[in-house]
Amino acid sequence: MKFYIATDHAGIELKDYTVELLKEKGHEVIDLGPFNKDRVDYPDYAHKLCLSILEDSDAQGILICGSGIGMSMAANRHEGIRAALCHDAYTATVARGHNDANVLCFGERIVGKGVAESILDAWIAGSFEDRKSTRRTPVTWPSRMP
Repeated sequence: MKFYIATDHAGIELKDYTVELLKEKGHEVIDLGPFNKDRVDYPDYAHKLCLSILEDSDAQGILICGSGIGMSMAANRHEGIRAALCHDAYTATVARGHNDANVLCFGERIVGKGVAESILDAWIAGSFEDRKSTRRTPVTWPSRMP
């Protein structure tokens, strides 16, 4: 599987661990940065990753920040991106199987290395199974609700 990965300054250590873990498991990983702990704006990196996923639809994305919340919000602003904030293997399984998520988000301050590995294993093992959910999962939301 091919992964694009990005973070902000609050997720550098878990990003680096995740990159090495995925490579050890035989996956291709494209690290979009950043590469040090200097302060950056997370939406810039979410945007860079989302554009990569939209151009390479067979790939999956991973976004990490302190909590995972900001990255998931920024990513979901992109039409065609279905970013899921996951805190454990179960939420990763459901995000892939029921929501056809193509971007995994988690937070370095929330998820430790062991839990991150179980999330990644569940994500990799998962695939979209619940085609009934497609009609409930909008590609874009209307700009105004009636």
